[in-house]
Amino acid sequence: LEQAMETQTRRKRLALEDGELEEERPPPRADDDDEADIHQQIAWGKQIARERTPEAILRLFAGEGRRFNARNLSMTAHRVGKFGRRDVRVHLEQLAIMCERRVEKFDPQGIANTAWGFAKMDFVDRRLFEAIAVQARRRSGQLNPRDMANTAWAFATAAVVAPLLFEAIAGEALRRVRQFNSQGLANTAWAFATAAVAARELFEAIAGEA
Repeated sequence: LEQAMETQTRRKRLALEDGELEEERPPPRADDDDEADIHQQIAWGKQIARERTPEAILRLFAGEGRRFNARNLSMTAHRVGKFGRRDVRVHLEQLAIMCERRVEKFDPQGIANTAWGFAKMDFVDRRLFEAIAVQARRRSGQLNPRDMANTAWAFATAAVVAPLLFEAIAGEALRRVRQFNSQGLANTAWAFATAAVAARELFEAIAGEA
């Protein structure tokens, strides 16, 4: 009960409603869009994949992250998220800011991976999740079943209310339910139930595939 009340409190606090006060962001620096060339991006991508601790990945981001392209930003969030909830708060705020500013350049998998990574880290940046919700909803038809399941799971886990996003995912998931694997079906059902989103047809379709 205590955990449920805490989740509900966070959900209310983070609801994406009009009229809420926006947190202040530092203004973009002149070099925020000064991406390195493709050869350097590939080298950084390999290093991100190779590192075995979140601290090492975030040290790389601290030094070079302002020159990361969209792919390397989403990869950083996803890789750090794979380590789960650890004391890696340093640099996460800046990572969230950079991801928000470039989220329009993310591919569908990058959108899903970024949401999943931050949710796994239990680091919920309101403006980032709002930006992800907009992009994921606009491109819901491009999300594959895994991306849909991971995005829904991330928003439910982070207790971020995004009804239009869940509506878009519900429609696409219902249309392509037979493409989901068992884990994707379970994660999607859990996400919609946890987020208290009414999606009767989707739940029936998932039950029919179980």
